[in-house]
Amino acid sequence: MITKSSLDFDGFENWRNPIANGVADYPVKGRARILARNVRKIEALKVPVTKKQPLLAPGGAAMQGGSSGIGYGLKYQARCISDVKADTDHTSFITGTLSLREENEVHLIRLSSGGTELICEGLFSHPNEIWDLASCPFDQRIFSTVFSTGESYGAAIWQIPELYGQLNSPQLEQIASLDAHVGKINCVLWWPSGRHDKLISIDDENLLLWSLDCLKKVAQVQSKESAGMLHYLSSGAWDPHDVNAVAATCESSVQFWDLRTMKKANSIECAHIRKANYDVKKKHMLVTAEDESGIHVWDLRKPKIPVKELPGHMHWTWAVTCNPEYDGLILSAGTDSTVNLWLAPTSASDESTSGSIAESPTQQADPLLNSYSDYEDSVYGLAWSSREPWIFASLSYDGRVVVESIKPFLSRK
Repeated sequence: MITKSSLDFDGFENWRNPIANGVADYPVKGRARILARNVRKIEALKVPVTKKQPLLAPGGAAMQGGSSGIGYGLKYQARCISDVKADTDHTSFITGTLSLREENEVHLIRLSSGGTELICEGLFSHPNEIWDLASCPFDQRIFSTVFSTGESYGAAIWQIPELYGQLNSPQLEQIASLDAHVGKINCVLWWPSGRHDKLISIDDENLLLWSLDCLKKVAQVQSKESAGMLHYLSSGAWDPHDVNAVAATCESSVQFWDLRTMKKANSIECAHIRKANYDVKKKHMLVTAEDESGIHVWDLRKPKIPVKELPGHMHWTWAVTCNPEYDGLILSAGTDSTVNLWLAPTSASDESTSGSIAESPTQQADPLLNSYSDYEDSVYGLAWSSREPWIFASLSYDGRVVVESIKPFLSRK
């Protein structure tokens, strides 16, 4: 029997903000079907977070042959996951939950040395719904969150206690609050690589550049600029090849900002962009995820038209990320409960030299290398491992983390 209390967990409570529950990603006629499906999943997916979990099929049974992934269940819904880049000894990810009514949690997850299970290295309380989470690139114990109280948004920098593994109930330490925003904060960007004190935060209308002092536990605004009332900023990406350049996405374009002047230097006009991600291996290359038109690969020296177009997903394409090591490998995720792995070289020379990818004639014609469909809800979170770039983690809204290896698609030289 379906009770109101069970529906509150996934449905009625979040109708006040349907985006929080993922339901707004669907046409109105499909929302009731999605909510009913979520109600059936609640008990099956509410697995203990402190245990090592196999990938679960609907009803809680282990997957049989349908997936090579390793699963881990969060207690509540979630949207964001990040690679712990500064952890050079382990393949680690950090993720946080999105529950309006319960105490939220941050999970530090490590892949076992044998690559067969996910281990909860740390479980920490977080006071509010986590809408964005990013790990510090130079300190594995530091990360940022964007959060909502249900009435307002905030952002903060947190530190995991040094002896967290020896404490019964370790508490996160707040290093600094990014409290200069007035409206809805969307994301925090860390300096692309190495130790640096600069951070960027983006809200609906503004881009702020911060200076962070972890020892003094303070963050100060260095500069701030408005995108204008006609633009609604939603996310951003920091260029790893030019630390003075940041891409900010909005409903109708990607804006490129010069941090030296805090002015817009250029833009790409395209509709309904969800995410943008720079290619770490190649200068001037940017990939965008767009609601209906799929995935576009751009050469920023020729921004009028994309150099590649990929079909994306059956429903909205929500996230996209380029592999940190292998040229042309792109991951995307969408509200069709699927993660896709693409091979999209951007020049003829790339086609002939992409020997690291095991291609068949069919794969050469079809850019879709593989589709991972062992999810029951929209997939919002994607993260490549920087330590082992053939491994990625995905996160669906129902709180399921899945770690996969793409080694079958790499050459066995």
